[in-house]
Amino acid sequence: MIFDLHSHTTLSDGSLEPHELISRAVEKGVDTLAITDHDTLDAYGEIPPLNGAINLIAGVELSTQWQTTGIHVLGLNVDLDSAAIQTAAQTQSGARLERARRIGERLEKKGIEGAFEGARELSPGSYIGRPHFAQHLINIGRVNSMNAAFKKYMGDGKAGDVKQQWADLPQIISWIRDAKGIAVLAHPLKYKLTRVKLKKLLDDFIQAGGQGMEVVSGQQQTYLTRDMAQLCEQKGLLASCGSDFHGPGKPWSELGVFPSMPGNVTPVWDRF
Repeated sequence: MIFDLHSHTTLSDGSLEPHELISRAVEKGVDTLAITDHDTLDAYGEIPPLNGAINLIAGVELSTQWQTTGIHVLGLNVDLDSAAIQTAAQTQSGARLERARRIGERLEKKGIEGAFEGARELSPGSYIGRPHFAQHLINIGRVNSMNAAFKKYMGDGKAGDVKQQWADLPQIISWIRDAKGIAVLAHPLKYKLTRVKLKKLLDDFIQAGGQGMEVVSGQQQTYLTRDMAQLCEQKGLLASCGSDFHGPGKPWSELGVFPSMPGNVTPVWDRF
């Protein structure tokens, strides 16, 4: 059985529409899929009849801050009709919209008028992120590639690098748990924390009500998987896995293609 519990569609920063993502997951042999778009549930309004082709778990990836580090928390197996998760999506989407407006204002000071409107037109849902601004810069001829857009305008320390005012970690976890979901720390290795700081993050996460961590995130070396599993076991957390798929052409994050979950941990799906 292949569980891929971390994936994205065009309703956040992925390149496939929800039905395309599901079709690709089926092709890749995924048995259980979670769509976890950033701070939005919009994709779930566009899911076609599945007819038993795949088991779909309702999910979302919520953004927050820990100390000075931006982190992401997956809400898995949430009740999409719950007031808590609806409030979470509305609050987080509102924060993203405000950030997008500020990015537009900063780019306007750089002589790029209408950047916010251009980015908004490229988004099919409520999510407006830096990739949308980058694509707009390409479309108007300011740059010729995504890499160039981030290097000149959208990357860290540039005009498009506007810090976000997210809900805090306890609130994020509370929303997920109130929606009968499981709060999972996404891709812990991606934050590039020291071992001491990663353990402190996990301790704070657990104290706030967090229940699991991603042991496997896309293609990763065996020793990293073993290390994350050991840490997961030590902290008494549930273990999750996923590709963090955003689109085709990225073999390191292809749907269903990642190391197997080690046997010394308790899989998060045991609680679904």
